[in-house]
Amino acid sequence: MSTLSYAARDSVTMLRRNLKHALRYPSMTVSVVAMPVLMLLLFNYVFGGALGAGIGGTPTSATGTTGTTGTTDYIDYVAPGIILMAATSGAVATAVSVCVDMTEGIVNRFRTMAISRASFLTGHVVGSVIQTMVSIALVIGVALLMGFRPDATPVEWLAAAGVLALLTLALSWLAAAMGLVAKNAETASNMPMPLTFLPFLGSAIVPPESMPTGLRWFAEYQPFTPAIETLRGLLMGTEIGTSGYLAVAWCLGLSLVGYLWARTAFKRGVAR
Repeated sequence: MSTLSYAARDSVTMLRRNLKHALRYPSMTVSVVAMPVLMLLLFNYVFGGALGAGIGGTPTSATGTTGTTGTTDYIDYVAPGIILMAATSGAVATAVSVCVDMTEGIVNRFRTMAISRASFLTGHVVGSVIQTMVSIALVIGVALLMGFRPDATPVEWLAAAGVLALLTLALSWLAAAMGLVAKNAETASNMPMPLTFLPFLGSAIVPPESMPTGLRWFAEYQPFTPAIETLRGLLMGTEIGTSGYLAVAWCLGLSLVGYLWARTAFKRGVAR
């Protein structure tokens, strides 16, 4: 058996360990789903009337009648941004999981075993992607129940899932690196928080055109806006333009940065 085969086998073992741990302690996974769902409820039913009218939506109730809170058009606008937020929320769980393993000594035990060192990070990252994609599916289900009505074809749904998976992979590597450098679980849970709220400073809630000049510039050029616009275009049929290429480029770039950071931090942590 080759070195690569051993590494792949050990990575699968680590992946199985992380998934079993997530099933045994589901609180972090639940929080990944709860935050986007609460945001969806808040922005659709509390702020949806005002925000939807501001971007040209028609005020409606949750059942489709006019004159009450929420907007049919606004739920279609905001849902893709909140769905993407579920991907960012998964970064917190990843950072905490990696930090706990590093600080509780289990990595030292792994060092005494004949396993690939790369499998530790690979198992965490792949496990995070799987858990987060399941959470995203649940958030999409809630959005559909609230009136979200995408008109995407099966191919467009597949492309949207690919964008979300690629973004989740990038954020998982960044979160793994944060978990490796954090001194405790509390610090690890706080470090990815800017990633969670950065979509709010993009086009997730309102179009950048409605923002002040400086904030508009930041919203247009930050990494999450192209991903949101790509997802919105695939699901709702709006114009994508160059957002798709930019979203993929940002995801690949962030994945590379996160991977290199995590690998360096892991080597330093193991060498201590």
